[in-house]
Amino acid sequence: MREDSASASFVKIKERVADKLQVVVVCENLTQKSTTKEALRAVERLSKACAGIIVQLPLPKQINVEEILASLPTNKDVDAVGPSQTIVRPPVAEAISEIFVRSGVTARNKHAVVVGAGRLVGAPAAQLLKDLGAHVSVITESRGSFDELHDADIVVLGAGQPGLIKPEMLREGVVLIDAGTSEASGRLVGDADPRCADAASVFTPVPGGIGPIAVAMLFKNLFALARANT
Repeated sequence: MREDSASASFVKIKERVADKLQVVVVCENLTQKSTTKEALRAVERLSKACAGIIVQLPLPKQINVEEILASLPTNKDVDAVGPSQTIVRPPVAEAISEIFVRSGVTARNKHAVVVGAGRLVGAPAAQLLKDLGAHVSVITESRGSFDELHDADIVVLGAGQPGLIKPEMLREGVVLIDAGTSEASGRLVGDADPRCADAASVFTPVPGGIGPIAVAMLFKNLFALARANT
């Protein structure tokens, strides 16, 4: 596995939660010299030994990520990142849904903007919001404009760029879900400037916001897959 502060932080959270839940964690650690074939063999070994498999991204650059994710058995894919996933929903999407329920947020007919289109945050968040009946726009480096944020009722951040979004870019009372995690000055930070909390009616900080909830949803998925496989 490539050294990545945000990734390493999530691994530690997962291991702590697993310990509390008495879930045995088996790690297959990759190095900067590992090949795609070695990673595929690791997935094969884990699929025989474990109730669920997590591919902790990012992987070393030389490994074909798409090939690895495609090799995940559907009934073992805890993160729901495989191309044919239908059994469970991605943990971040589950976490956002849980936050909406507990905060009384209704997405139907609301204008929602997702910043980033990655497989772990942006893509599943956009799909969830569409499923909930929101009108969804996705902003990436090559499409969309931050001007859309001014009128957004709901904003989900998953770009992984520290302090990218400033409070003046948002409307008052916005529901702001910050799921973009990266490192700045040796600490984990989100995509939103912390001052954005003053403009938001609902705000998830980094660290300590959506991340721990997503980890809880990950284990919810694991238990669902384990039950389905018995």
